[in-house]
Amino acid sequence: MRSRYPTLIMITIALMAALAGPLEAAAPAKAEAELRVLREKIDRITQQVSRDALERDRLSGNLRAAELSLGQVRAELGRVNREYTDRSARRAALAQTRTQQQQALVNERAALAAQLRVAYVIGREEPLKLLLNQQDPLRSSRLFAYYGYFGRARADQIAQIQAQGQRLDELDVELAQQQTELAKLKAAQQLQLQQLERARNDRQQVLASLTAAARTREQSLARLKSQQADLEGLLKELNRSLKSVAPPDNATAFGRSRGELPWPVAGHVTAKFGDKRASGVKWEGVVIATERDAPVKAVSAGRVVYADWLPGLGLLAIVDHGEGYLSLYGHNDRLLKAVGESVGAGEAIAAAGDTGGRVAPELYFEIRRGGKPVDPAPWFKARSPSP
Repeated sequence: MRSRYPTLIMITIALMAALAGPLEAAAPAKAEAELRVLREKIDRITQQVSRDALERDRLSGNLRAAELSLGQVRAELGRVNREYTDRSARRAALAQTRTQQQQALVNERAALAAQLRVAYVIGREEPLKLLLNQQDPLRSSRLFAYYGYFGRARADQIAQIQAQGQRLDELDVELAQQQTELAKLKAAQQLQLQQLERARNDRQQVLASLTAAARTREQSLARLKSQQADLEGLLKELNRSLKSVAPPDNATAFGRSRGELPWPVAGHVTAKFGDKRASGVKWEGVVIATERDAPVKAVSAGRVVYADWLPGLGLLAIVDHGEGYLSLYGHNDRLLKAVGESVGAGEAIAAAGDTGGRVAPELYFEIRRGGKPVDPAPWFKARSPSP
């Protein structure tokens, strides 16, 4: 009887090993399916929140359109500027190469001219004279060999000069092409700048309308409360959806990161958690004044669960860190990550801006636990986001 137990154990181990492969293969597929469902849910939430907010406030819809247009034009202008810089550097490198090739060609021609002058002075019949006048046949043989070397060297120099001339012609063609591309990019720059100016004017007109629509304290307070309600509704729906999916694969123990987090952007704090805003509503996060296009970085690893425009916060990114913790990043000029993408600690997720109606570039940052805001200040390792 005892001899049967090792056999049973071996069979059990073999079965477990056979099942492990399919289970491990099924795990990523299940996670991908859950992530796809999450994306669909968040997409529906985003559309509903945006539709409700914009239906209530026509001016918010106008601001959204103006700021998205402005952001797209800025992004395109940045791309054109980078390409122009790259093309200019390429043209400068080609021009330097051409100068070097031109100098090498001058040197080769000078060396060949010197050899030809020597050959002319010696005379075309010099090898025959050496053959007739020399007493030593071996010395004559050596001299004939030297003349052969000189002849082949001159032929090589001539071939090299021809190749350098051809290379110069090719460089001239490349330089002309680069010049044409630079001219096109310059025209594109001018067009983008004109579009940027128009987009800025559109945004300024919407902001002026918003200011006129909230002239009284009561009107301004109502607008802020409406925007806060939009955010609360969004977070409530996100928390409900996140309960049905697994936490991010790269999530760490966010709760134990208190006092260790980096600031999301460099700058200086202009509003703290709990400070009163102009209309009496309190800030539920921190406001950090910064430079336009400054990289906005995730304070910890997680997964993007929202990336869209929201009244009051402009282009907003929300990252799920697991354990019920979310971090919010508002007023961005551009969002660099889409819903469902994993992000590492310190990875850029947006470029700072002034969307949402701000007068200067700044980042609004929140930490939420279970949907409730917590003071971010104790979570940072440094006292200030100053660079």
